[in-house]
Amino acid sequence: MRAEDERPTHAVAPGAVGAFHEVLTAALERDAWACRWLYDTYAGRVFGYLRAQGAGEPEDLTSEVFLRVFDRLQQFSGDEMQFRSWLFTIAYRILVDEARRRQRRPQTTPLAARVESVPAGNVEHEALANFGSEWADSMLASLPPDQRAVLALRVTADLPLEQVAQILGKRVGAVKALQHRALASLRRRCEEVGA
Repeated sequence: MRAEDERPTHAVAPGAVGAFHEVLTAALERDAWACRWLYDTYAGRVFGYLRAQGAGEPEDLTSEVFLRVFDRLQQFSGDEMQFRSWLFTIAYRILVDEARRRQRRPQTTPLAARVESVPAGNVEHEALANFGSEWADSMLASLPPDQRAVLALRVTADLPLEQVAQILGKRVGAVKALQHRALASLRRRCEEVGA
């Protein structure tokens, strides 16, 4: 293994001048540390976006997104913001493909798995963490798909309006309106639940 492959993933600070270019150049040369850095830096956001959009298997789709990213990395040129936009464009297209596949296939319900052992860890903490994410998921699921898509790309992917509009194929004004309606709807639902 080459010395560059052993470079720690924390060696490149996010946001450092030239850091993203250094990582991208190394990833194009298939240096393991750089590919790992890209995955570690963006996989959580991609997973969150796919999950917020109601993907059936967000873990699998996240892996598929990064397989396509690394397969097509030589086709990309740009800065870190453009990379995120390109990355989430790929995620959006994979999500659309997955939705089409689900519509063509009949829905099945897996048999309940037998519980063979007691789960490890702090059960109370895990239950509270799951409750929070289930609550957030149900709030997002209550939104129309176009509003949910805008919020997921704006919040989870941290993309500006212009890039969200480009990914979704909408005008910037339409994205602003969708975001405003989504936030107003969520605010009303939170007030109803809290009342």
